[in-house]
Amino acid sequence: MTSVEGTVADRYTGLRDELQRRLDSGAECGASIAVIERGELVVDLWGGHADALRTRPWERDTLTPVWSTTKTMTALVALMLVDRGELDLDRPVAHYWPEFAANGKQGVKVRHILSHSSGVPAWEQPVTVDDVYDWEKSTAMLAAQAPWWEPGTASGYHAFNMGHLVGEVVRRVTGRRLKTFFAEEVAGPLEADFFIGLPPEHHHRVAEIVPPPPRPSGFVPRPGSIQERSMRGPAVGAHESNTEEWRRADIGAANGHGNARSVAAIQSVISHGGQAHGVKLLSPSTIGLILDEQTNGRDHVLGVPVRFGVGYALPLPGLLPYVPEGRLCFWGGLGGSLVVNDLDRGVTMAYMMNRMQSGVIGSENSAAYFSAYYAARSD
Repeated sequence: MTSVEGTVADRYTGLRDELQRRLDSGAECGASIAVIERGELVVDLWGGHADALRTRPWERDTLTPVWSTTKTMTALVALMLVDRGELDLDRPVAHYWPEFAANGKQGVKVRHILSHSSGVPAWEQPVTVDDVYDWEKSTAMLAAQAPWWEPGTASGYHAFNMGHLVGEVVRRVTGRRLKTFFAEEVAGPLEADFFIGLPPEHHHRVAEIVPPPPRPSGFVPRPGSIQERSMRGPAVGAHESNTEEWRRADIGAANGHGNARSVAAIQSVISHGGQAHGVKLLSPSTIGLILDEQTNGRDHVLGVPVRFGVGYALPLPGLLPYVPEGRLCFWGGLGGSLVVNDLDRGVTMAYMMNRMQSGVIGSENSAAYFSAYYAARSD
């Protein structure tokens, strides 16, 4: 048994208790929770173990793969370029990346790749994980293929290629790779311990991912469907995140490494008017673009109703029932990691872990923590 460490404001001690209960029960292996309210870090908790055998403690500076929570960082980068006037959401992607116009994609707009509605949710077969690690090859493959539905008409979650689509636009606009721009213009200025493409000197700090339980035996996507094609384009198992190749790669959709504190520190820019720690990254008007609904309905890939704004999901009844109504934007990662930006309350809350649970967005664990936090608030 390990004790939860860190700090928590008196009103939120229930969060510490909930994390301790879940560590003791085995529902968690290792995890961290952070909440920033009106610029103050009111919750900064961590505990458990950084390996499946529970021999290595989860420490203050432990990093973990956050899977698709990475997408919130990629979206932030794109929004920064929009804010600077270097990127236009309504211009075709091909305006910045001419090769992308091939095979009927000339009408795909920048806003479409940020709202999972481009019609290009994954790579066409054949494709391997090694192809995804090869930036030039993988982006050329995306540029060459045709959309799988009419762009802009519906969402189909871009699980592993969103970072390549947005990242190549970032590269064409700035001359820098996504991971480089993020390190130099976001994580660095905010002094946040988060990486897209983890340098080797930090690999020893990474928690081992514990895979989720198998999918129910009855879950079989229809052969040839968008969902089935997306799951094979490519098929990436949880074990992949424990490899050196995964850690080093530039996968802005999925291979970010951080912890709850660093995720909250960066994403609080969204809930705090565009700045954090005295560093301004966005204007309020650009933040408002996030809340502009782009799609609302059953997602072709996830198979459940999702409402997307620009770069983030927006509240929808039944999607995250444990967060309040209002001006919120959020996203999470495979296995349950989650970050919520609550603009009405000036709050960003993040939960990152290494033991994955089943579920599409969030998990039983995230539901417990976010419920405990909002139950402790008087508003």
